[in-house]
Amino acid sequence: MAASSRRNPAFARRRLPALAGALFALSVGTAVLPDVALAKGPASLADLAEQVTDAVVNISASTTVEARGRTLPQLPPGTPFEDLFEEFFNRRGQGGGQGGGESQPRTPRRSNSLGSGFIIDSSGIVVTNNHVIGDANDIQVILHDGRKLKAEIVGKDSKIDLAVLRVKPDPDRPLKAVPLGDSDKMRPGDWVIAIGNPFGLGGSVSAGIVSARGRNIESGPYDNYIQTDAAINKGNSGGPLFNMNGEVIGINTAILSPTGGSVGIGFAVPTATAGPVIDQLRQFGEVRRGWLGVRIQNVDDTTAEALGLKGGGRGALIAGVDEKGPAKTAGLEVGDVITKFNGVEVKSSSDLPRIVASTPVGKVVDVTTIRKGQEQTKQVTLGRLEDNDKPQQQANLNRPQPDADVTRQALGLNLSGLSDEGRKRFGVKDTVKGVLVTRVDPNSNAADKRIQAGDVIVEVGQETVSSPADVTRRIDQIKKDGRKSALLLVSNKDGEVRFVALSLE
Repeated sequence: MAASSRRNPAFARRRLPALAGALFALSVGTAVLPDVALAKGPASLADLAEQVTDAVVNISASTTVEARGRTLPQLPPGTPFEDLFEEFFNRRGQGGGQGGGESQPRTPRRSNSLGSGFIIDSSGIVVTNNHVIGDANDIQVILHDGRKLKAEIVGKDSKIDLAVLRVKPDPDRPLKAVPLGDSDKMRPGDWVIAIGNPFGLGGSVSAGIVSARGRNIESGPYDNYIQTDAAINKGNSGGPLFNMNGEVIGINTAILSPTGGSVGIGFAVPTATAGPVIDQLRQFGEVRRGWLGVRIQNVDDTTAEALGLKGGGRGALIAGVDEKGPAKTAGLEVGDVITKFNGVEVKSSSDLPRIVASTPVGKVVDVTTIRKGQEQTKQVTLGRLEDNDKPQQQANLNRPQPDADVTRQALGLNLSGLSDEGRKRFGVKDTVKGVLVTRVDPNSNAADKRIQAGDVIVEVGQETVSSPADVTRRIDQIKKDGRKSALLLVSNKDGEVRFVALSLE
């Protein structure tokens, strides 16, 4: 990823070094298919680059902070010794200094970063990455012809790393703008070009193809990146990724690299994700995301079999429902599998947060679910997601008091009634009800699924259990029904629940 400065921590975070080693371990075969060998790219990209370059800008963001201590020696900005000298002088002269003298005056310190951006409206609207501007209090947009325009922040969103800026253009010298294209139409193998400000060199053009779509690099809750092999380097952050029609189909945001330079694995936020966010930032100065009020998990093949889902793992399994959320009001329940939301198919749990978030607050939508093998549709009026929301107790776990005297062994689990002694031993909250796991066979499927002593089984096969005998009875019934796995609703000691599918074979 093109970071905003050599000292910007966001850059280091987005280089994803943990993944790089695994990818470099892959080897490339020597065989080349005849059709691939004969494939040719565009004869030239010069006309396209000339068409859009004036709309691509450099972003210079400066942050002035006050630092207590003696005046530091004048060092080149970004020198690796800058932090060393600051730490040395702060230790020697701050907080009373040597001998308990008076504290030193505060000395302003300036931090600079560079990145890229592009103009989407000739009135002066500029798009870039949020991490490029950070908390800067002085932002300048540098045009292709060298002009510098002071920018103000219209709005920014850290969740998908976007920021919208506004500059005041010269009426006699109108700004060049580029349109947003439809990223959903892009296919792996389509040609793209990236234009930006790598290493502060100024406008540079690189070309490549779309390597993949829908990449999740675990940088946020709405990951859905375009992967490209067009060279993206430090300083390209916030710059545009163009299709061959001169439309922006992505905002360059991250790279995967063990060196900090391009190795052909770059990531861009697709316009399908960025477009609605940009519109809201322009309109409201903030992002207003839809909120369903559920906690979800993925449906693997074992879980699908336990739920009786045809066609294998798909959809998003509801593991918790907020008591005050829209889903609760609409009648959605723990154990429902959401397969379609507002007419859009939910292929996996990672799809749902992105789809919900992009849906307008207050809109009434159809939510298709599968409950105990039966498909049904509920209408939900979406709420608004608050950024300061904290995870809440997700499901109503009030259950009958279990029999504390019975202990049985099933599925590699030692089970016991949830007595006061058991709660004290494992620190289980009073709000948690069910059957206590006292031991897990380390060689069992349950251990592989990370069930551990102190967990509490709340449901088996989507039926409440309150004693070890209930668990055994439900397992026997599931086997008689011809199922090869059992679905357990398991709570930890704090009451957070999740579904676990265990093989019965």
